[in-house]
Order: sequence, then structure tokens, then C-alpha cells
Amino acid sequence: MKKYVVGTLAAAFCCVLLSGIIQARSLQRGISDKILRFHVLANSDSSADQALKLKVRDEVGAYLSAQLNAAESLQESETIVLENLTEIEQAASELIQEEGYDYAVAASLETCLFPEKTYGIYTFPAGNYEALRVVIGDGAGQNWWCVLYPNLCFAGSMYAVDETSGEELSAELTNEEYAAILGNGDYEVSFKILKFMNRLVE
Repeated sequence: MKKYVVGTLAAAFCCVLLSGIIQARSLQRGISDKILRFHVLANSDSSADQALKLKVRDEVGAYLSAQLNAAESLQESETIVLENLTEIEQAASELIQEEGYDYAVAASLETCLFPEKTYGIYTFPAGNYEALRVVIGDGAGQNWWCVLYPNLCFAGSMYAVDETSGEELSAELTNEEYAAILGNGDYEVSFKILKFMNRLVE
């Protein structure tokens, strides 16, 4: 009888765990399908390279802010980024040279695997996201990121994020998805379960 009870409880726990993982993955995919991230990777973790990364971020950000100002959809934002990859690389490269470095720089629009990341008040679950990636030199240093669409990068004060600057984000996401990245309800628990399970299979 005792073995039966233990087995039943174990089976129930597995069902709850599986349900949480499925929910978390579904939410992550729903979120990732609606946003475009901006990702800048430093050459290394040296203080000089990290400072250069932020200067490249600001240079590219200033250029993109003007280009994306009129974008009203994810598709428009993707198209604008793709059409301006050469200009983005050029702007970053010129800044790098002005700062006295000879690092190569590469800009691309691609799907990338991100760990769980917090930006301002929002925490985005780990998973695949489309992103504009700007890689400086070896790209081996700590990175910086934001959300290009819906616009969190340039809302209000550049790179300062709060619930007010996230109005466009809340409009794009479902109530459930928006609550998830704010860490409301049980979604945060589901994402932690998913992250734990992903570690087990790494």
C-alpha cells in the first residue's frame, strides 16, 4: 500500500513538472516570436574592451534609433535591420578605429540561444530569439542586450526601462506572456523548472 501511495505521488509530481515545462516552453516561444533583440558582444572582459562595447552600443543605437523610428511591426524592423547591416558595421568600425583599436566587427540578423536575461523590470526566459548581433573582435567578452522591437532600447531615456516604456511590449504580448516576463503569478516558477531541467540535459 505504501509503495502504491509513493508511486502515485511520484507520478502526480511528474505530471505537474511536465505540465510546468510545457507551459514555460510555450510561453517562451510565444514571447520570442514577437520580439527582436539587440545583442552586442565585447572582444574580451578587459575593462577597456567592455568600455568599448558600450561605446559601440551607443553608436549603433543612435543610428538605429533614427532608422527604426517609424517601424510599426516586427517584420518592418527586421527588414530595416537587414537593409542596414553594412551601415551598422561601418558605424561600429569607424567608432572602434577612432578609439584606437583595430578589431573587426560583424553585424548579422540571426536566431540565437539566450540564457535567462533581465532587462530593466523584465526577465526574458532562456530560449531562441531573433537578434541583431554586433560582434566586436573575438566576441569573447560579456555582452549587452536590449529589445529593439517592441522598442525598449530607445524608450524614454535611452536604455532606461520601466513599465511605462514597456507599453508597446504589453500591446504585442498576450496578458499571460506579459505577466510571465514581469514574474507575476506562477510563470516564474515554471521558467525556473524549465531552466533546471535544461541544466540536467546539458
